Order: sequence, then C-alpha cells, then structure tokens
Amino acid sequence: MSVVMNKGADTAAAGAREYLTFRLGQEEYGIDILKVQEIRGYEPPTRIAHAPAFIKGVTNLRGTIVPIVDMRLRFDCAQAEYNSFTVVIILNLRERVVGIVVDSVSDVMELTPEQVRSAPDIESAIDAHCIRGLGSVGERMLILLDIEKLMAGVDMGLASQAV
Repeated sequence: MSVVMNKGADTAAAGAREYLTFRLGQEEYGIDILKVQEIRGYEPPTRIAHAPAFIKGVTNLRGTIVPIVDMRLRFDCAQAEYNSFTVVIILNLRERVVGIVVDSVSDVMELTPEQVRSAPDIESAIDAHCIRGLGSVGERMLILLDIEKLMAGVDMGLASQAV
C-alpha cells in the first residue's frame, strides 16, 4: 500500500492549514500535509547497529535510503504493536527524507488559526518547541507537531545531511 499525497494550495486563503492526522496509542497528532511525501504500509526495515531504539532502521525507497523512526517508541508509548493498520509516513523535510511509524493515519483536516490553541507548558516526552499547538474540531483534540523541528532534534540521532 502506498499513497502519494496531492498537495493543493487552496487552503492558503483565510490562513487555514491542512494537517495529516495520525494516532499513537490513544492520542491523535497532526503534521503539516506539505511535509508528507507518501504513506506506505509497514515493512520491517534493515536494522542499524548501535542506533537508538526508536530508530527501527533504514529502508530503500526508490534508490533513497530512508531512516525509519518509530514515533511510538520515541514518545514513550506503552506498547508498539505492528499490525495491518501500522503505517509509515514518508516525510520530505528540508534536508532529508525520513519515515515515521505510527499506529494509523486518520484523515486530512483543515484548521483555521481560530481552531489552534497554544499548548500548555508541561513536561512531556515531546520537546515543547516541537509542538505547534493544540487543534480542536468538535470533540477531537489534535496535538499539532512541528515535525521538522522534531526530526532535527539532537536526541534523534539523525545526522544532518548536506544538500
């Protein structure tokens, strides 16, 4: 299974942004859709010796070697179970292509600035600088991540690549 994302620019009007939403355990997260290259079914990657536990390994994606980060392990979720819903979101970040393993992808949501609130300043497994805010749509609450900052963190173990 592989889905290539169509990146429409219709949401630029009115300051709305589109977010791809995904689940990790009971929590729902959102990342900027413009950072998403594609969504693939989970396939075990090639393990790299001495890499942090949350870096599952690397995979060859059409000639590009892509590090695969298990976000469930990165965020200290209780359990990382691989099943038919587990997917890899391939991100195209400024300096690199990275895959993140998540429990499932929910949908694409458009959020206006009025629907996004500042995140409370609390201690968590996610650096506060990597949280854009909290998005709310009806009863749903999304943790909006700045995925570029999160993947560039020193603790990620991903060395910067020259462009």
